[in-house]
Amino acid sequence: MTPGSAKKESSRTAEVDAYLAKVPEPARTTLEKLRTVIRSIVPPETTEALSYGIPAFRYKGGLVAYAAFKKHCSFFPMQASLIDEMKDELKDYRTSKGTLQFPLDKPLPATLVKKMVKARIAENERRGN
Repeated sequence: MTPGSAKKESSRTAEVDAYLAKVPEPARTTLEKLRTVIRSIVPPETTEALSYGIPAFRYKGGLVAYAAFKKHCSFFPMQASLIDEMKDELKDYRTSKGTLQFPLDKPLPATLVKKMVKARIAENERRGN
């Protein structure tokens, strides 16, 4: 990473911090926990920034994103087929094409998030971006 790219990355992370600062509780804490889990397993070269106005991680292309809405939080694995592949594990959540919804006050289980993020990392590596 060059000095200029580190500064640019820092400003992108600050955008995500600003997004989260505007999210009312309890959703803010829920999303911060989700962010921490994602950060704990992504490769070091993964970047974090706002994409389409919501926090997103990029690693060899779009990886995952998340957001808070009025009545729920959402996790976007940026690969609709992953939700289909994991339908048994996701049966307790509301899903739609490319979105996994969960309560404002109840983060997704870390093991589930890690499994989905690892699957996305592997997919992006297979595609060779």
